[in-house]
Amino acid sequence: MKYVLRRLGFYLIAFWAALTLDFVLPRLLPGDPAAAILGPIGSRMTEAQINALRQALGLSDAPLWEQYIQFVTHVFQGDLGVSYSAFPAPVTQVIATGFGWTLLLGLSSLTVSVIVGHLIGIYGAWRRGSAFDVVMPPLFNFIGAFPSFFLALGAVYFLGLQYKWFPIAHAAEDSLTPGLTPEYLLSVLHHLVLPMSVAVLVNLQVWIQTMRNNMISVLAEDYITMSEAKGLTQNRIMFGYAARNAILPSVTGFGIFLGSILGGQVLIEQVFAYPGLGYLLVRAVGARDYPLMGGLFLGITVGVLLINFVVDILYRFLDPRVRVEERAHV
Repeated sequence: MKYVLRRLGFYLIAFWAALTLDFVLPRLLPGDPAAAILGPIGSRMTEAQINALRQALGLSDAPLWEQYIQFVTHVFQGDLGVSYSAFPAPVTQVIATGFGWTLLLGLSSLTVSVIVGHLIGIYGAWRRGSAFDVVMPPLFNFIGAFPSFFLALGAVYFLGLQYKWFPIAHAAEDSLTPGLTPEYLLSVLHHLVLPMSVAVLVNLQVWIQTMRNNMISVLAEDYITMSEAKGLTQNRIMFGYAARNAILPSVTGFGIFLGSILGGQVLIEQVFAYPGLGYLLVRAVGARDYPLMGGLFLGITVGVLLINFVVDILYRFLDPRVRVEERAHV
């Protein structure tokens, strides 16, 4: 219980720091959001009209400490303000439109990369020195060394423009009405292939190397030698004993990657014009949309903190060695 409370206290402090930064940073940026929205039209408006727009956008000349209290109060009420670039839509509504697409792309790519990466790492360690082990891990290390936008542009050019196998932009056909119809779902899957493949190739080498190194360490343990001496089958030893124990450190890595889904696909979403949170973030920065930028920053940060807190607690119950170390320090 003490461990859970300590971790909870740490993440609450991190949340408060993120909330404070979310308030301070946008207010340090130069420029007037109202003037950015109005553009050339602003020169033809009166001062009273411009002030009315500033009030509608939630801008204030009050002291910063009063603005901070008001900001925190609104956040806990679920009010993140009004988006400047999508005025008068609330920030929460704009974020909701991209959250589902980011989650779909992130979870699908993470699931594929974790499964494929672990299988390659397990087999490579089990057959260490074989042709498979010599070729596959270095090959994916080489591919993963390229920046994500480079792989994305290559996929767009060759698979999208040259061979025309897959669409190169958006999350579905614009002519289709969103819904649970077979046509729309197939279109979503078809548009998902390229960005998901790029995301998998970028992250795959991490899972391969992590699992391979863990497997090699576990294979040197005495209980593996004992299992072989008992005459157990190779598949049972490889998956039932070696892989089962080697996979524990990957739980922490999975939590980190799961949290990074919310904001780690900015370049991929931008290249494919995929309407997720990363695409919205770039658009918000270009439009100086302070509330949307702040809402995305806060949402991404809270998501990462929450997921890592859950992983910390889960890892404690999955690995008994953590509980033994806790009791030793008491």
